[in-house]
Amino acid sequence: MENEKTKAMRRNLKHTENLQILTSNYIGNLAYISGASPYIVPMTYYYDRESHTITSYSSEGHKIAAMRKNNAVAFIVNQIETVADWQTVQVLGTFEELKGIDAKHMLHKFSEGIKDILSRTERTDAKYISDFSAKIESEDSPLVFRINISEITGKKRES
Repeated sequence: MENEKTKAMRRNLKHTENLQILTSNYIGNLAYISGASPYIVPMTYYYDRESHTITSYSSEGHKIAAMRKNNAVAFIVNQIETVADWQTVQVLGTFEELKGIDAKHMLHKFSEGIKDILSRTERTDAKYISDFSAKIESEDSPLVFRINISEITGKKRES
């Protein structure tokens, strides 16, 4: 019979635990639909507690065009220590493109929020977005968007 200490247990995360994971990380995976196919891409993000949204940015391209046509998205953040010790949070929501002053405001919050996470967790002093996120190659301003969260679920497995 398996010893209780070595038996891995799975459970649903509490709402506060889900939010803690979203708040303390800045890299996740965005899932969206283009035509009849699903796509998943890694993405730097910032969870904004005030608006209960996930903010990111991108240049024009496949992902943005697809989300403009079908704004239903999923987003997942994983914290994996080992195969028997992990946490994952899944967000369901809708894509919203931000423009003008709203875009500038949220891009600033995104930058400051991630700098704060890096300072606390990795003891690094990032100064620019390019220190922790993809560089936009275009001369245009980055396209800022957010995910309006409709549902959050999470799971945890620990030995």
